[in-house]
Amino acid sequence: MTKSPVTVIGAGLAGCEAAWQLAERGISVKLYEMKPHKKSPAHISDDFAELVCSNSLRSDDRANAAGLLKEEMRRLGSLIINCADSVRIPAGGALAVDRERFAALVTQRVRSNTLIEVIAGEVTVIPDGTIIIASGPLTSDPLAKNISSMFPDGSMLSFFDSAAPIVTFESIDTDIAFTASRYDKTGGSDSGSPGDYINCPMDKEQYTAFYNELVKAEEAPMHRFEDKLVFEGCIPIEVMARRGEDTMRYGPLKPVGLRDPRTDRESYAVVQLRRDNAEGTLYNLVGFQTHLKFSEQKRVFSMIPALQNAEIVRYGVMHRNTYINSPKLLDRYNRLVSEPRIRFAGQITGVEGYVESASSGLLTGLETALELQGLPSVDFPKETAIGALALYTSGGAVSSFQPMNINFGLIAPLEERVKGKRNKNLALSERSLKIIDDFNR
Repeated sequence: MTKSPVTVIGAGLAGCEAAWQLAERGISVKLYEMKPHKKSPAHISDDFAELVCSNSLRSDDRANAAGLLKEEMRRLGSLIINCADSVRIPAGGALAVDRERFAALVTQRVRSNTLIEVIAGEVTVIPDGTIIIASGPLTSDPLAKNISSMFPDGSMLSFFDSAAPIVTFESIDTDIAFTASRYDKTGGSDSGSPGDYINCPMDKEQYTAFYNELVKAEEAPMHRFEDKLVFEGCIPIEVMARRGEDTMRYGPLKPVGLRDPRTDRESYAVVQLRRDNAEGTLYNLVGFQTHLKFSEQKRVFSMIPALQNAEIVRYGVMHRNTYINSPKLLDRYNRLVSEPRIRFAGQITGVEGYVESASSGLLTGLETALELQGLPSVDFPKETAIGALALYTSGGAVSSFQPMNINFGLIAPLEERVKGKRNKNLALSERSLKIIDDFNR
């Protein structure tokens, strides 16, 4: 056991998981949680690991990336997944939980661990020693200000964010879409090289039908902490549409300079897709920041002909989201490159979702424990979901880093060709779980 305890800030999913992984390996922990003395606008319960949105941890199917990640975590001894399995409720193929029982069970397990000292109170200044900051997307203003002071270059990103949906390349109808950059320009952040963009054309009738459904689509409810926000700098596509039927055609759907090579003509409107990862397996809808309900995004955006069968791996969101520019700041162990004693875990690193947050905490806690014990690092590879997610949030600056859920587009592709999407995903999962099992040996 190390003499000095590791300090973990935040008893959410990531913080509890990180603390648990440390304690399970004989490392004492001081776990700070500002509840019950202070709560964010989204929190109600005094318990740890509160699920503030859905009570679902998404699919348990290993042909689904979230299902794979959960299975990896099960095999790695995850506290969060073990508790979720213990209080699951019927939800088809998803892992859904009784949220009150879940939070109570996590709290009981953490508090009963003799190596974890729970300290109630808000942390406003990063203390000395080995630190894991797992304060989440609703990090309190004083702590967020202190963290931000470490990054004078602006690497502490916006407290409020919106994002456009991301789709998989293989689900785009390439019989309809075509590749081209506007005016075939090269150079510059917005132009790229010829063929860098996938373009989804619409004729006037298709555009009009799309517009009519978009302007009346239902938005997601706003939380209390969002009430005073103004999003002019990242205006939702549905708000833009309500300013006039042709507003989008003079904005992100502008067809000028994009000639369909099959017709040698400009379309009435064009939705552009820009590559979102180096492998070209993921593309985002350019200019499609949105606050629509997920079901409405699926319904309305599927009216774009080339996206009629698109698989949306990350829906557009608009919410308060405190996170750091992790690829620029962190290594694969979630250590701050400039000051390795400070580590981050959870949504503040730019992962999105309950399972992803807990996964980040598991990796940070595990790797920190091994380091303090003088043991070799695990170095989870990109062939695993937990490794792919960590490598997404590390390894160099990116121009437009945004939070993301786990998806198969982040995981290293198979060397051999496997027919059928489900078969391919199952093969990716089988490969990943073999790596996890080898580590457990």
